[in-house]
Amino acid sequence: MKVDVFMSPNEMASGDTQGRVVAVIDVLRASTCIAVALDNGAKSVIPEESADDVVTRSKQFERSQVCLAGERRMLMIPGFDLGNSPLEFTSEAVSGRTVLISTTNGTRALLGVQGARDVVIASYVNMSAAAAMLRTAARSDTDIAIVCAGTEGHFSLEDAACAGRYVRSITTRASSVVLNDAAQACALIDRKYGDNIAKIFKDSSHGRALAEAGFADDLVACGEVDSHPVVPIYQEQQITRLGPDRER
Repeated sequence: MKVDVFMSPNEMASGDTQGRVVAVIDVLRASTCIAVALDNGAKSVIPEESADDVVTRSKQFERSQVCLAGERRMLMIPGFDLGNSPLEFTSEAVSGRTVLISTTNGTRALLGVQGARDVVIASYVNMSAAAAMLRTAARSDTDIAIVCAGTEGHFSLEDAACAGRYVRSITTRASSVVLNDAAQACALIDRKYGDNIAKIFKDSSHGRALAEAGFADDLVACGEVDSHPVVPIYQEQQITRLGPDRER
């Protein structure tokens, strides 16, 4: 059984995710926001490539049924309801509504996954729940791919560290697992930082940029392990919460 990590969507070739269970990670902040939204009662989350795509898609709904969310250069897209801060995705804002979202890195990574058996959105805030699904896949000898959103196509420390924690969780009790070089490197990064997620964010360029832009509180929320124990599954162009009405 193979576990491969891709440090950014740019590293993926056609077929790399075919037939696999895939975890997409954008810790700062899209995958965190998606988990928070679903845990706070959002009906679904629909990722879109661009702000224009979000607006076009929203016309298929009554305005009261949707939230328009997303960012460019870390800031809320003008005219949208929400940005890309997990603190904005409260139950009051999203419960019972469909969230249409477009972000610089996370939604691009998600939309780039092709032919996967299952796609789960992973982060620190839903670590144990998402990791349990990946371990189930590993026990059935299903290959796993972990796709880091990165930052504008480049390596990001926080996504790699989070991926490393997932790698270590998947392989703890599994036998005969083959890791690619990136998966081994991510596991080493996670081991270096341990539970000091705040230090990861402080050391990462994107974490520092968010803090400087006034989003320091987002960093705290994004580092709260298991604070939103949901398994967001991307299927048929939308993300919904795995539960009694959506079992695998």
